[in-house]
Amino acid sequence: MPSANWSAGLLGTRLAFFVAGFGLAAWAPLVPLAKERLGVDNRVLGLLLLCLGAGSVIAMLLTSVSNARYGSKPIIIAGGLGISLILPWLAVAGTPLSLGAMLFAFGVSLGSIDVAMNIHAIELEHATGRPLMSGFHAQYSIGEFTGSAAVTSFLSLQRGPLISTLVCSALMMIAIMSAWPRLLAMSLRPQEPLFVLPNRSVLMVAVLAAITFLVEGAMLDWSALLLVGQGLLAEAHGGLGCMLFSIAMAAGRLSGDTMVARLGDRTTLMLGTVPILTGFLAVVAAPIALIAMAGFVLIGLGVSNVVPVLCRCAGKQRVMPVGVAIAVITTAGYAGILVGPASIGLVAHMVGLPLAFAMLGVLMCIATLSARMVMAESLQASAQRE
Repeated sequence: MPSANWSAGLLGTRLAFFVAGFGLAAWAPLVPLAKERLGVDNRVLGLLLLCLGAGSVIAMLLTSVSNARYGSKPIIIAGGLGISLILPWLAVAGTPLSLGAMLFAFGVSLGSIDVAMNIHAIELEHATGRPLMSGFHAQYSIGEFTGSAAVTSFLSLQRGPLISTLVCSALMMIAIMSAWPRLLAMSLRPQEPLFVLPNRSVLMVAVLAAITFLVEGAMLDWSALLLVGQGLLAEAHGGLGCMLFSIAMAAGRLSGDTMVARLGDRTTLMLGTVPILTGFLAVVAAPIALIAMAGFVLIGLGVSNVVPVLCRCAGKQRVMPVGVAIAVITTAGYAGILVGPASIGLVAHMVGLPLAFAMLGVLMCIATLSARMVMAESLQASAQRE
């Protein structure tokens, strides 16, 4: 592939990942405003949020079929435009029914672009022969931080939710339109089946992805409660742990491709076990806030490259179409985000939040240590298929 082509494709794919993360995070600060505007209780709000998850999961499962027919580029553009156009409607929807419908459509756009951009990233890796996945996922993390910060800043300046989301939508629109001519038109593979039952090795990779996303979801939803409950931080500063975790994860992903190029996928994952274990021990047993903050940084660094490496593993296997494998892994990961926080709440109710976080640490370490065996089995199955 000519250098100019893959350089443009690299920028276009980075913009796609950024838009996906930005759009999802831009919705988060609007949740309490939507609850107040509609006058609903937590039960109804939970059902509304489930509409977003349902739309995402359905789109993820269908995108692999669409990708086989049309390629990833048009799906990325459609998903990015969908996110941009629907976001302002989430700020003004006046009834639970209308908000639920908008959230479902928003979820469809997010799920579509999520699968398609990962498929496009794998194709770009194959075309260039370079590890690129961690860098792409770093842009997603940066987009998440930027989107949340942008909407929060506009709301703090009393600009109102509609104006805030319109500005953010315009920024996303500019980004996705800039990505349009740069995304590569990858060759289609009509000889591959549109759908097959997931292979065992791919399912095992999907389980690791679900565990990783479960941990990420717990950090977003429960880290502040842990820090405040342990008496380490005041309520106003409880979000510092999650913020440091997100920043560390983005930093780890920015350097992840270099690490993978030198050490390989399996070694990179296994090395993440040490900071993950140390970080969770620091967070659970910290006597002062500074040690807990350092723990969140270590967890973010250790977890950062797990999902990019698992996506690359899905791209290397040959036991099932890459698009289907990516859809299975992303769907499992999203299930981890949806189910994880609620599960942590149940465990915390029985044994306490610190012990629940300790269990998360053990689970994450098992995932990174078993990744070597899972990836070896996946590659072995691919070799037998060939």
